[in-house]
Amino acid sequence: MSYLKERVAYLKGLAEGMQIGESTNEGRLLKAMIEVMDDFALAVEDIEEVQEQLSEQVDNIDEDLAEVEGVIFGEDDEDEDIMFKEIECPHCGEAIEIDADMVDEDGGTIECPSCHKDIEVVWECGCHECDGHDHE
Repeated sequence: MSYLKERVAYLKGLAEGMQIGESTNEGRLLKAMIEVMDDFALAVEDIEEVQEQLSEQVDNIDEDLAEVEGVIFGEDDEDEDIMFKEIECPHCGEAIEIDADMVDEDGGTIECPSCHKDIEVVWECGCHECDGHDHE
């Protein structure tokens, strides 16, 4: 029994204990108000049940969607399309983060952002499919 239904039941008992009857206008009004409150309590209880069912359905949909996303996008959360590599500038010793898009597949030169000298870069793929071989 919900909290509201308990409160309305208490009011009904209180009204009966006070021997409020329908012989007076006030008695009829109080009884009608208690009946309306009882209807509200029943409606709220129904809404709570429906909301709980909807919440369970949304949770199930969320789990199903997560499975579909796993199938479509793969299980890894990592972005496999962009690979980063940190190198050290041989001229100034500054650590530089580069990605595969900054150099050709065979490598190439980039400019150090600190000393502005060219650095020769050989890109080696680190993905699991290539096992350390050059990415093709």
